[in-house]
Amino acid sequence: MSNQWSEIARKIKGIYDNQDFIPLHEPTFNEREIQLVTDCIATGWVSSVGKYVDQFEKMLAEYTGVKRAVAIMNGTAALHIALKIAGVQANDEVFIPSLTFVATANAVTYLQAIPHFVDVSKETLGMDPVKLEAYILEIGKMENGQLINKQTGRIIRAVVPMHTFGHSVDIDPLVELCELYNIVLVEDAAESLGTFYKGKHTGGFGLVGALSFNGNKIVTTGGGGAILTNDEMLADYAKHITTTAKIPHRWEYRHDVIGYNYRMPNINAALGCAQLEKMDKFLSSKRMLTEHYQKLFNNQRGVKFFAEPEFSKSNYWLQTILIDPQLHTRNDILDKLNDEGVMSRPIWTPIHELEPYSNCPKADLDVTHELNKRIINIPSTPLRGI
Repeated sequence: MSNQWSEIARKIKGIYDNQDFIPLHEPTFNEREIQLVTDCIATGWVSSVGKYVDQFEKMLAEYTGVKRAVAIMNGTAALHIALKIAGVQANDEVFIPSLTFVATANAVTYLQAIPHFVDVSKETLGMDPVKLEAYILEIGKMENGQLINKQTGRIIRAVVPMHTFGHSVDIDPLVELCELYNIVLVEDAAESLGTFYKGKHTGGFGLVGALSFNGNKIVTTGGGGAILTNDEMLADYAKHITTTAKIPHRWEYRHDVIGYNYRMPNINAALGCAQLEKMDKFLSSKRMLTEHYQKLFNNQRGVKFFAEPEFSKSNYWLQTILIDPQLHTRNDILDKLNDEGVMSRPIWTPIHELEPYSNCPKADLDVTHELNKRIINIPSTPLRGI
């Protein structure tokens, strides 16, 4: 095993021009980012007001094909507000995958709602619509137009599919389930900017969607996120409550509801504008990297490179391999690759195994448990030359 993974580490370093250390994912900047950020600084409008926030929101809406985008301070805050404006209330239950970043569950609990964990698909690494439908038939009942959990008596208000590592879930069946059971669909598209499902960009299938622009994402604003929606009134409401719910006035400070200081600063938006201009180049470079990895892992014993589902054109945000646990031990591989200077990591600990969420309701999670032992993320920074 050691020789196999030493050779794999050597070849990955070769893809990245034999650097001594290969990070998992780092941002790619050049003169354009410097130009726009410098211009923002020169205007003096570096905080919550300025032209770049409006420009960034417009660019996002145009790229993703939705009517409105609302720029937010980070992806978790975007998902928090997305769930709030979707109508999630205290004591509601919300279906989410257990195999996701903890922010998905945290955003639910910010509203004093309860995460309800469901399983994922081996085909997408995201929420499995077939297993979800069977589970709803097992534990759910309709009362007064609402889906009720028979075991807890609580309303199941929303479902939050997450597009894992930039690969789209099979979302059409989820849309149908939500319509059938009067559940709100809120997309966690934090990792899937640049990913398309059957030709349509992710984040626009539900009532609202949420994006992230953290430093490790395919496009970064340093820290940042956005809400996507085709509902103009919801977009206006999201914009209002994320800017402290201040009523516009020349000098007075009046606030009509409890709001949140979740605004994206103008200087971050300037960085985002420069990044979005290069989106096609980022995606092209990601696909070049994917081709290298597909060749590298094509004949590796006990290792499978995870490729996009047939209905998804993925951004390949984090490149992923799946190991055969009968032939390889995940942590031994992680130790070896990281010792060799090739940064690698496992998938997140399933959320239902974390102490704050250990008592939340959950479905059968056998695929989640299996994938947790098999998934390894390997270096995914776009190749140089952008």
